[in-house]
Order: sequence, then C-alpha cells, then structure tokens
Amino acid sequence: MSEDQLARPAATNFLFVGVGGQGILTASDITAEVGLAAGLDAKKSEIHGFSQRGGVVESHVRWGNPVGSPMGEKGAIDYLVSFEILEAARFIEWLKPGGVVVSNTQKLIPMSVSSGGHEYPGDQEIEQSLRSRTDQIVLVEALEIAQRLGNSRLVNTVVLGALSTHLEIEPDAWLEVIVRRVPPRYAELNRKAFWEGRRTLA
Repeated sequence: MSEDQLARPAATNFLFVGVGGQGILTASDITAEVGLAAGLDAKKSEIHGFSQRGGVVESHVRWGNPVGSPMGEKGAIDYLVSFEILEAARFIEWLKPGGVVVSNTQKLIPMSVSSGGHEYPGDQEIEQSLRSRTDQIVLVEALEIAQRLGNSRLVNTVVLGALSTHLEIEPDAWLEVIVRRVPPRYAELNRKAFWEGRRTLA
C-alpha cells in the first residue's frame, strides 16, 4: 500500500431511511452536495420502493477521497439517519458498532399494522434494538419542531441540523446548500429549522 493510500481518510458512510413523502431523498441530496462543497468526493445511491404509497425509502451517501461504490456495506454505516423511528430500528444492522443514529421520533403506522396483521413495536422495544448497536442515539422531535415553525415539510431540515452537529463541516456550508435548494420564500424558515435541529442534544 502506498503512502498516498495510507494518508487518505476512510470514507464516511450515511444511510437515510424513512417513509415516502418525508423528504428523505432531498436530505440525502443536500448531504452529498455538502460533501462536495467541502472538497470531498461524494456519491449517492437510492432505493425508492413504493415511496408514493408511503413505502420505505432508503438512500446511501458516501464522502471520501475518493469514493468507490456509492453504497456503504451492511455493518459499516457511520450515520444512520431516520425520518421515522421504527425505520431506525429496522435498519440498525447497517450501522457499524458505536456509530451514530439520528432519528425523528415520528411514528407512521404501516399498512401491515393498520390492517391488523402486525403490531407496531413499543418505545422500549425500539430503544433496545437501537442500543444493541450503539449508545450514540439522537432522537429529534422534528415533526413537532416543524409544526411549531409553521410547516411540517421542514422535518428534513430539522433532522439535517441535528446530523450536522456530529460532523466537522461548518453550519454555514450546510445552510448554503439548503437555501439554494428551497424556494426563496422558504429560505428563512429553513434556516430556523436547521438551527432548531442543531440544538438537539445527544
């Protein structure tokens, strides 16, 4: 192995999961763009599933110098970012031991539960599942924050604010990308949502 290869930092792996319509793909797009703005190679891969029917959506983002595959391996994800609390538990095996979970506390009852075929797990069961992998768990009341700010579509920006506290990239770099991607009339609301997310404590 060359000295150049030894000097390269390992890739940083993100996995975004949730339910269709929660802004998951937008959040992963923003994270990829932030990596590029920081001078890193960045790649992403997404699986839409039945997103328009409220199905599961997942998107991988990787930062590095350089990045090979756009998808992180199961058990090697550094940051599991979930927009629905049960999806955090369902994908926990993708997280590396001791990795970081950032999850919205929102619960969206899946069809399998509402039809009576299954039960939605209790809070304790979900927490045990997450803690089987890591103690670095950030739970964000993103929907409540977004509604307080006046727009439930701000959930993904709130979650990104919480995620950003665990990364060394300056907040202004995140905000520059976020503001560029939203209509100008929503720019200030998104700034507020981002800073509200950053106030979330692990």
